[in-house]
Amino acid sequence: MSMIKSQKNRYWIGVVSASHVNAAIEGGFAQMCHGKSAPLRQMAPNDWLIYYSPRSDMSKGQPLQAFTAIGQVMDDRIYKHQSSESFVPFRRDIRYFPCREVKIASLLNQLTFTRENRNWGFIFRRGHFEIGAEDFKTIAASMLVEECLEDKLLPKESCNQTMPLR
Repeated sequence: MSMIKSQKNRYWIGVVSASHVNAAIEGGFAQMCHGKSAPLRQMAPNDWLIYYSPRSDMSKGQPLQAFTAIGQVMDDRIYKHQSSESFVPFRRDIRYFPCREVKIASLLNQLTFTRENRNWGFIFRRGHFEIGAEDFKTIAASMLVEECLEDKLLPKESCNQTMPLR
């Protein structure tokens, strides 16, 4: 069964700085919209999440405008995590897959939510939004190693040997 052929799954974009994406990948979780639970509750097990990073770091980072991670929701559990004494965000477990960073500029004319829209960046201000299966396939095909797209279950060791990956 191909990872991107399922009709049951829903597909989501989460907007997070690249430094926070790296922490999420390392920890195997999703966290977005300043730690709110609402975006995490919208997703279901086996749904797909693609992170878009407008900047390298949250406030003063360099502009990036790239898709930076792709993963799948693992289960129903949404939980609080004590990040600091004053910050306890909600998180959800995600299985991330080896991928490469893809600049959105290379896909603007291919995605239904950006095509022929000179104000394409506005939708990303939501922090989390659903996309269609075709847009997901377009982004995933750009991010994932070819072997990972050919009806193989991920992750697989051979999926990360042909290009620099996150």
